[in-house]
Amino acid sequence: MKQGGIRKKVLKWLFVFEAVMVILVGAMTGFRYYNNTINEYNAMVFGYLHTASELIDGDRIQNYIDTGTTDDYYDEILNYLSVTRDNTALRLFYVFVPYEDDLVYVWQTDDNPYDWLGLHENYMDGGKETRDATFRKDPIEKISFYRDPTYGDIVCGFYPIFDSNGEPVALVGLDLATSDIRSNITAFVIAIIIIILAGSLIAGRLYYSFLSKEVVNPIRHLNDVVKNITTNLENDTTPQIDIHTQDELEELSGSYLKMYNDIKGYIAENAAISAEKGRIDGELEVATQIQLDMLPRNNPAFPEHKEFDLFATMTAAREVGGDFYDYFFADETHLVLVIADVVGKGIPASIFMAKAMTSIRTRAMLGGTPSEILADVNDQMCERNEANLFFTAWLAIIDTSTWKGLVANAGHENPMVKRNGCMFEESVYQHSMPVGSFEGIAFKQHEFELHPGDSIFVYTDGVAEATNKDDELFGTERLKETLNTDLASSPEKIIENVMSGIKGFAKEAEQFDDITMMCIRYNGE
Repeated sequence: MKQGGIRKKVLKWLFVFEAVMVILVGAMTGFRYYNNTINEYNAMVFGYLHTASELIDGDRIQNYIDTGTTDDYYDEILNYLSVTRDNTALRLFYVFVPYEDDLVYVWQTDDNPYDWLGLHENYMDGGKETRDATFRKDPIEKISFYRDPTYGDIVCGFYPIFDSNGEPVALVGLDLATSDIRSNITAFVIAIIIIILAGSLIAGRLYYSFLSKEVVNPIRHLNDVVKNITTNLENDTTPQIDIHTQDELEELSGSYLKMYNDIKGYIAENAAISAEKGRIDGELEVATQIQLDMLPRNNPAFPEHKEFDLFATMTAAREVGGDFYDYFFADETHLVLVIADVVGKGIPASIFMAKAMTSIRTRAMLGGTPSEILADVNDQMCERNEANLFFTAWLAIIDTSTWKGLVANAGHENPMVKRNGCMFEESVYQHSMPVGSFEGIAFKQHEFELHPGDSIFVYTDGVAEATNKDDELFGTERLKETLNTDLASSPEKIIENVMSGIKGFAKEAEQFDDITMMCIRYNGE
């Protein structure tokens, strides 16, 4: 921060505050003064107009216009209007009958008043609007202003004269020559602004001195101390803060000292944690590699068997996962396929996964059907399973001499099956309980047969339950659509298509579950 930065900001905002206050107070005062002036003139003008309207007999007016002759009553009213004008600030006092296109004077207090009787005159700008607002039973009592080259500011007003039936027959109007209203308001506002500005400058100077002593200087001192925090931490020296304002700034300086000591402790603790994390990360990398090494990853899976293609992948949500797959020959003609999903994630699931995978492979090598293999593995996994972990599994054994097989599904996802010339469809059959749920489970199995061109796609729930940022699931319908986009693809390409479809659907959303897939296609002998 530049030296004096806070001082400049304080001065700037004090100036802004004073300018705003001057403008607001000046505007409010000028507006109030203007309204009071208008109200005073309004009351004065309509006082004269009401008196004249009540004095003049409206039933006689039309006769004066029709005959163009005067009488004693006419002279009496003219005398009243002229005396009133001469004894007040009125410039003109007059009576006229408004018509559609022009007006006709009855009385006029200007020079040669008798010459005005019956004189027609066109409306000035805005005259018709004024006539419509005042020449009625409920007139709008509102004065208007205009500037005369000779008399300066003129206030004018109009009020109707009524006949004996209560109908308006003429308008009485007056022009009131006033002092320069605009100049008076301007002078008044300027005087108010000068007074406010002088007071604001004095108050601002005092307030600035107070802020400098009680706020700005302590903040700058604290800022200098904070800027040297790195140097103090490197030299292991405690900063010295001399702030005694007995307010939040003094509390802030105390909080900074506490924070400084806490940071020193955190740095030491973080160094130890970083070392431990580095050790754990290294072990996780080894665990990840061990888990991947357990899964068969040779491609092609069985180069010597051209009659079928097989490919599988596992993508863990964390460094290590709970999904696994396996494929191997239990003997020369029996191909074992297994895909499984351990409940949970992370290291516990990966350990349980290793035990499950080893148990299935070991038991399958001894022979037997999928239901027998899963039943024996289930009892093994239930022993000393205090963590209450279990896993879903899809286990198939195919006799490659006949391409007939048996399959058991222990609570796993239904596979997608494509027959030659057809599209992938979900293969639904009765499931059994997950492996490890409890001892003594009897696992159901059923027979199937593959023909040349047939394919089986199996997967874990991380595929269908992949979500996007709107928490929408990828789902089995999108999975089928993706599988059926390129039916002639190899198993490896099919799995790549599905993975691309999941990534395109999820976009930036985090992967929450392991994603494991296996696909086999029987090509024929």
